[in-house]
Amino acid sequence: MLMKIPPIISPELIKTLMEMGHGDELVLGDGNFPAASLAKRLVRCDGHNVPDLLDAILQLFPLDAYVEHPVMLMDTGPGEARPEIWARYEEIVAKNGGTAEQVTYLERFEFYERAKQAYAVVATGETAIYANIILKKGVVTV
Repeated sequence: MLMKIPPIISPELIKTLMEMGHGDELVLGDGNFPAASLAKRLVRCDGHNVPDLLDAILQLFPLDAYVEHPVMLMDTGPGEARPEIWARYEEIVAKNGGTAEQVTYLERFEFYERAKQAYAVVATGETAIYANIILKKGVVTV
């Protein structure tokens, strides 16, 4: 265990975050997301939900300030209601220095294609549907 590292961040996840560079993307997949079949690098975080992981990651991980939308959510199908979890994501992004305007939505198969190119996919135990999110890493300034 280390100081100032949220305990939900596993050794494997911290290593992955440390390896990532500016512009690399990280997917947090819900429990239904085909993480193992899409991932270049798979990090298992079974038993954890996406909001808790998102909050912990954004305490360590700057969002890319050079793109309009460094946060991407898997969009719902036509006529489907906005998932409640999206409001929670927007709150977490704002709490960690981002804005709701930085969030965009990708059609399901566009999201899958983007996930295939991501640096890593984190498989979670999230039970909410349409709870998948992609984060684009920014520059760490100290």
